[in-house]
Amino acid sequence: MRNNNEHSLKDLIAVMLKQQRLKNKLNEVRLIESWEKVMGPTIAQRTLEITLKNETLYLKIASAPLKQELRYNLARIVELLNESLGEAVIKEVVIQ
Repeated sequence: MRNNNEHSLKDLIAVMLKQQRLKNKLNEVRLIESWEKVMGPTIAQRTLEITLKNETLYLKIASAPLKQELRYNLARIVELLNESLGEAVIKEVVIQ
């Protein structure tokens, strides 16, 4: 049986990440690592940069036709990536 002062390791790590302002950077790293798996190798090869700031994902894409195609599917991209991360990390996607 737990005392009131005991917390799970998961809760303590979440508090530490928030206090140290590391959660956003950790989510960005997780996003970059899962990008190819979620979006596929063709899109990953043409992605020059991935940045996460304030729940907005910024993507720098090398191909103009691919940029246009991705813009048509922004809601689906948000859905797939958040599903991959296991939490709602991204609310908006900006394609550059």
